[in-house]
Amino acid sequence: MKNRLICLILTCLTGLAAQAQVTYYADMLGKGFKQATIVQPSDYEGSVTCTIIKKNTPEKSSKAVLYVHGFNDYFFQEEMAERFIQEGYNFYAVDLRKYGRSWLPSQKFNNVRDLSEYFADIDTTLSIIKREGSDKVLLSGHSLGGLVVSLYADARNGKELFNAILLNSPLFDMPTKSGLKKSALPLIVKRAEKHPETTIDAGISPLYGESLHKDAHGEWSYSLGYKPHIAPPVNFGWMRAVHLGQLKVSQGLQIGKPVLVLHSAKSIDEKKWSDILFTGDAVLDVTEVALQAQNIVGQYSIQAVQGGMHDLILSKKPVREEVYSTIFNWAKRNVK
Repeated sequence: MKNRLICLILTCLTGLAAQAQVTYYADMLGKGFKQATIVQPSDYEGSVTCTIIKKNTPEKSSKAVLYVHGFNDYFFQEEMAERFIQEGYNFYAVDLRKYGRSWLPSQKFNNVRDLSEYFADIDTTLSIIKREGSDKVLLSGHSLGGLVVSLYADARNGKELFNAILLNSPLFDMPTKSGLKKSALPLIVKRAEKHPETTIDAGISPLYGESLHKDAHGEWSYSLGYKPHIAPPVNFGWMRAVHLGQLKVSQGLQIGKPVLVLHSAKSIDEKKWSDILFTGDAVLDVTEVALQAQNIVGQYSIQAVQGGMHDLILSKKPVREEVYSTIFNWAKRNVK
């Protein structure tokens, strides 16, 4: 009863935040991008904010996309935004609480105890998008954002503020070595109930970051403070939250809107730098991603992308052109 009351209070406060006047300022990206800080109800670490980033189409449009980033990540993908704008979508992204632009000095990066904590950030942003004139909305999530968006869609089934879902390499499988999954993970999940702040290596190779950033081997410019090559250690609370979210996916998700799931055609596990890192997913087991995606109950399509990297829209240009073509052809039929 107490938990239900707390959830009700937080929902009401989130609704009030969405109805408040939103003030936008120039974003760190420049080039017409704007951002607004949204103050959310405080949590176990104190103050909480999320950040909305947007850029509108030159001509008025009733369509919009909301992008939700992954783990050890934030919104920086200008090219993706411009492609959506060219297709007539007002572009919105949200830096979730404790990530990127939304991180506060009192917080541990990425800290979460339950993935539903992010629902308030998505609710608020979607409400603002609707209020600003877009009534056809594509909700998109990458990696951890894809897992969160999937759980959110299940929780909001029948009460959606979106029209379709796009999942870019969703985190339907833990990005750790199989030995950890089989042995240590159950113990970590158990210990997390009383010791959520105990930390552990995230298990993501720095080679993936090096394959992306222009100062290493990649072609993209972004803040290494917000997205370092070596991801910060995660705590047991994070591990438990992600595990329980993935368990929910394995038990079946009721999603009432069309879903497109995209993932790389292969996983790679290089131990030192190689151009092979440009050709596959260096984070997730794509076979497991595709398998778990079949637990979506509703209208869904699962497609493998040959040569795709973990973040498919950061793949080499010929591959990402194929990705954009797939997305926009599907969206023409389903975002309505």
